[in-house]
Amino acid sequence: MTRYSTTQDVIDQYDRYVMNTYVRSPLVVTKGKGSRVWDVEGREYLDLFPGWGVSGLGYSHPWVLGAIRGQASRVIHVSNNYYHPLQWRAAKKLVEVSFDGKVFFSNSGAEAVETAIKLARRWGKGRYEIIVMERSFHGRTLAALSATGQPKHQQGFEPLVPGFVCVPFNDLDAIRGALTPKTCAVLIEPIQGEGGVRVASPEFLRGVRRLCDDHRLLLIADEIQTGMGRTGAWFAYQPSGIQPDLLLLAKTLGGGFPIGAVVAKRAVADVLTPGTHATTYGGNPLGCACILAVFEAMEKQRLLERVTQLSGHLFARLEALAQRVPLIREVRGRGFMVGIELTGDGRPIVEACRAKRLLINCTQGTVLRLLPAMTITRAQLDRALSILESVFSVDSVNSVNSVGSVRPTRRT
Repeated sequence: MTRYSTTQDVIDQYDRYVMNTYVRSPLVVTKGKGSRVWDVEGREYLDLFPGWGVSGLGYSHPWVLGAIRGQASRVIHVSNNYYHPLQWRAAKKLVEVSFDGKVFFSNSGAEAVETAIKLARRWGKGRYEIIVMERSFHGRTLAALSATGQPKHQQGFEPLVPGFVCVPFNDLDAIRGALTPKTCAVLIEPIQGEGGVRVASPEFLRGVRRLCDDHRLLLIADEIQTGMGRTGAWFAYQPSGIQPDLLLLAKTLGGGFPIGAVVAKRAVADVLTPGTHATTYGGNPLGCACILAVFEAMEKQRLLERVTQLSGHLFARLEALAQRVPLIREVRGRGFMVGIELTGDGRPIVEACRAKRLLINCTQGTVLRLLPAMTITRAQLDRALSILESVFSVDSVNSVNSVGSVRPTRRT
């Protein structure tokens, strides 16, 4: 096998053989452990955005690795025409921490969204419109893309799948005004991730639940990014005291292994019958073994409590930083899901952090996004925050501005 020893070697081969569908940073990751990754030249980085939230337990969690090794030695794939014990065990765990229902396993979050759309339309018996939110993001497959409330992602893929009505986020009156006799469901992210870490208020979520009950609509909670402990609760809808009719999951669910799921209340789930929906790989033994390992790690390592405890420290330091730095407009989020909205372009800040061996993300152009692993240590979190603070120092901000960012203005 040909070995490539430099970042540029690997980038050159990507340019030759791999479709150019991502904006990639010039970083070649060869190893990851916990909240740390190493590049092809052996440099170590702290990652506060591991795998777009997929590595919620950190890279290479030992219990997930053990589950993969053990299950791979027995059987990797079983057709869904047969049974295997790990699928019902994984489904039972999901029902126990959410609500009474049944589970459909998919390969990804986008497939979970597609499943929910089909299920809602079939349940609606002729009603097919789904109300979605501005700035939402639900995936790149065609129906999920059509449900996404960001036109920039939809350009060039028209005609879109019909039946989605987009309204402002956190605006109950807008949802009420969008209801028609064709409406069958409302699709919401309790916290919009790609949309800029925008948090739905408890009052809004409770109001949507009442509207759905009054008009016999399904409430679909897309928790692909927020679910499985990210916010300090199993799911971000739970602090509001409501239950959705459908819950969509992926990312952290498999601890790094690709798997998604839809939890549906029993009366809703039962409208999908044999032949109406299927997947080749969804719910395979390897993926279900990973789900069970994730649950075991979260429960035995008490990761929900860790997120709650450490997030208070995280937000306190960021809010103190915002008081000192005019470039920061607002800090928002919950648990280990953080958005830092700036008055200017956030991408130079991301690049400056990477140069100091800290990996973060920028979404919506001006919102820095942090999704630390739930296993991050306090020392690692403090080190990451110190790097971020150094990037926001006067000298660093001036340096960032000199390469194209908007010069900082007073916070509003």
